[in-house]
Amino acid sequence: MLLHETADAEHFEQVIVQSVRHILMTPDPDVFLDWARDNIPDLLGLSDTDLDQFESQRLALLLGRVIWNAMPLPTNNFVPLPISLPTAQAPCPCGSSLHYADCCGNLDDIPTLSSELLWEILLDEISEQSLRDALALGAIPDPLLAKVAERWLDEDRPGRVVDVLEPLFIAPLDSLDARYESAFDLLCDAYDRLNHSRKKRSFLKRVCIEGSQPLQAAAWQRLSTMHIDEGDFIQADAAFTSALRSNPDNPGTALLEITLLVAQHKDLLASERARFWLHRFRRQGFNDDIFMAFLAEATVNPQEAMVNSHVDMLDPILIDIRDWISLIIDRSLPTYAMTALRQAAQRRRLGHLTTEERQCSGARLSAIANQDNPVELRAPVAVRRIESIWQSIYPAAKPMSIGLTLAEDTDVWNEPAWIDYLLNFPKVADSLEILDDLATALYVHPESALPWISHALLRPLLERAWLILQQVLPPDDVRCIPWSSAANRPALRLLFRRYLCQIQAGEQDGAMNTLETLLRLNPNDNHGARAELMNLYLRHGKDERALVLAHRFPNDLLADLVYGEVLALYRLGREDRARSVLNSAMRRLPRIPGYLTRKRIKQPRLNPLGITPGGDDQAWLYREEMRDVWAAEPGILDWLKRLTA
Repeated sequence: MLLHETADAEHFEQVIVQSVRHILMTPDPDVFLDWARDNIPDLLGLSDTDLDQFESQRLALLLGRVIWNAMPLPTNNFVPLPISLPTAQAPCPCGSSLHYADCCGNLDDIPTLSSELLWEILLDEISEQSLRDALALGAIPDPLLAKVAERWLDEDRPGRVVDVLEPLFIAPLDSLDARYESAFDLLCDAYDRLNHSRKKRSFLKRVCIEGSQPLQAAAWQRLSTMHIDEGDFIQADAAFTSALRSNPDNPGTALLEITLLVAQHKDLLASERARFWLHRFRRQGFNDDIFMAFLAEATVNPQEAMVNSHVDMLDPILIDIRDWISLIIDRSLPTYAMTALRQAAQRRRLGHLTTEERQCSGARLSAIANQDNPVELRAPVAVRRIESIWQSIYPAAKPMSIGLTLAEDTDVWNEPAWIDYLLNFPKVADSLEILDDLATALYVHPESALPWISHALLRPLLERAWLILQQVLPPDDVRCIPWSSAANRPALRLLFRRYLCQIQAGEQDGAMNTLETLLRLNPNDNHGARAELMNLYLRHGKDERALVLAHRFPNDLLADLVYGEVLALYRLGREDRARSVLNSAMRRLPRIPGYLTRKRIKQPRLNPLGITPGGDDQAWLYREEMRDVWAAEPGILDWLKRLTA
């Protein structure tokens, strides 16, 4: 009777594991075969078959002999010591009283085992010293060195991982088949742990050129993922295309494509591609239930599918916050009140400005002077009580000025008190003050840089803040909430964060609406929203709106406003006016045209403390941001060069 007719895979695996353990304890063939005859029938579940006791023991002895013959023995330098076969006329070892040639020696279906299969189990069972001995002897099969490396990486020994795996990739890479993918991945992970980024990139490029197709696909996948993390989606897409070409039926390539699309918030296309891959793998009989479930979920909600697929690797606190967000997302909105800032308005009209206001450009001062209805947001009484408790346990101050991050020496994620309070009280979501702190904390969490985490955690908080503000200050409300009032800053910072999320998601119209709202509510424009808005207007052909924005800030020193007006006028066919505005722009910011009109120009030294108005750094940054828009307008760069030569 064939072995597969008497035992399923799970039972067979248990036989191998228990056999390896017994041999390690007592490496004697006779003792092991006695053990095999008495124990393997139960391990295989042969009592539930039609075999009698003799047949069960006979099968157990045959299998025991096969296992022993393939076993790498630590006592023999990890080399097997096969049991010699009986002569044809010798009594059969199974005890049948027949000659060996007429009994077990006559079987055609005796199973065979490779030593590599036993090594997979042996590596989990031997001691650290035995493992070192095996490595020193070169006894471990090369593809299984990845198992050793995984053990060491789990123990945070990346240096050892590099030592054991790098020699594998010295040989011609095209000879390494799919069995070496695990070693490739672990070596890259070890480089990451050691911060050997250059070495890793060099290794990846070499594999992309010289590797076998499975390794090339894995390397291109790694490069694409790195580009995604860097936000370079053009390079990420090119690397994905190469990965797909190297191995078009690789599930990792399918996952990479959906990851790439989700990172760019192309959710509809991600759903379509998930559907394509799901059907393709079903036709091929692919049977990884977890991966197929991921694809099925991605056809409906790719963002959520990506979050769920990373649950085991994410900070558990982030998962708890995601669950908390699901509770507060439909919570009714609090009603904020507003207190008039009449004294502040009067002080501005009289010219008594704050220190911060005195540092503004002339354009911003003009905007301040027009704030005739400044108000201060005031949370409901119940919310203010919650905020008082929150402020006593949240371990960080607000970001400096208009910054979005915390002080370098602040790590809020190691302070559990505020997290416990947050998770236990959904009411904290009624506070703009707390939503601002939570958004800041998420912004500095290492894993929040992942696009789908930002989508699942940060974006819902920003949308709730948006709804609260829309309720208290709808678009037709003439009042504003100036940054000069500390009580207004959480709301304004949340608005700017919303804009950043929308830009990242490619939501251009929504981003423009958010910036327009931010400028309406804070005409002083502490965040520089006018520059971002001007560039969005020009990129999307909204030239009339660009002119209106420029007129709101006359004599500005931001290149985006000054030269954005020139571009808008030229597009509208108003060249005389464009020439006049250009002359004024040249007096304020003379270096911009030179940086726009030249096809190539060396990057100047950038000022780490900020932009120098009228400096080369400002001109370079404007070129980087907007030269493609200028170059797309026929004739304008020649016109600009001619007038400014």
